[in-house]
Amino acid sequence: MTPDVIFSADDFGLTRSVNEAVELAHRRGRLTQASLMVAAPEAADAIARAHLLPNLKTGLHLVLVDGDSLLGHARLPNITTPDGKFGRNQTSLGFQYFICPAARRELKAEIRAQFTAYAASGLKLHHADAHKHMHLHPTVAAMMISIGKEFGLARIRVPAEPPKILKACGEKITFSDRALYVWTKRLRAQSARAGLAATDHVFGIKWSGHMTAPRIRTLLQNLPAGTSEIYFHPATNRNASLKALMPDYEHEVELQALLQDDLPNC
Repeated sequence: MTPDVIFSADDFGLTRSVNEAVELAHRRGRLTQASLMVAAPEAADAIARAHLLPNLKTGLHLVLVDGDSLLGHARLPNITTPDGKFGRNQTSLGFQYFICPAARRELKAEIRAQFTAYAASGLKLHHADAHKHMHLHPTVAAMMISIGKEFGLARIRVPAEPPKILKACGEKITFSDRALYVWTKRLRAQSARAGLAATDHVFGIKWSGHMTAPRIRTLLQNLPAGTSEIYFHPATNRNASLKALMPDYEHEVELQALLQDDLPNC
């Protein structure tokens, strides 16, 4: 089977520079898919741009950690900070989603609110995934899938990055890499039971924020059979907001990687 590759971007709507990069990479590069943060500061700008890009497939980038909530702290007192943001500690939030009924009720309300906001944008829901892959949490996944299907959800991202491919690309494989890959099988089973589509493989986890041109070239030369998604975090410039949120990411480098016109064929 010949490898089939999708180039996608996360954090659409986070900043104006991210939105500019998504549009540029779609118009002049290989980007065909983007995931929208509906509660992010520049979501309205992202939506307006997407409406002018009919061939860009957009989906919901569900934010339930390290980002803005839609409902705010008054509605989500157990799972957000007073400024209405989700904390950065995924482990702590994950435990709350498991053991606290009030937290789960708030989680469900926020997930529904984000799907509702996406529907109100007028954009077709091509897919859904979650910021920092929070949908690997079984509770989050179950809610995302059940609520998402009410809004026409047909496909999700299963962030399964094969360690053997990373090894072939010259990376040292850790226990965490292997454990995460095994854990993704649960999400794949959940999505399959719900009749949702997903690519066979996803790349961008090990090199998150550092998907450089040389790495893409190496990866494309070692892609496994089946369908693969390679996701990016592009931006036209690293403003103060991006530097604070992702201090070590190479947003501009990732954009330039997407704009290459001489990548090897898969």
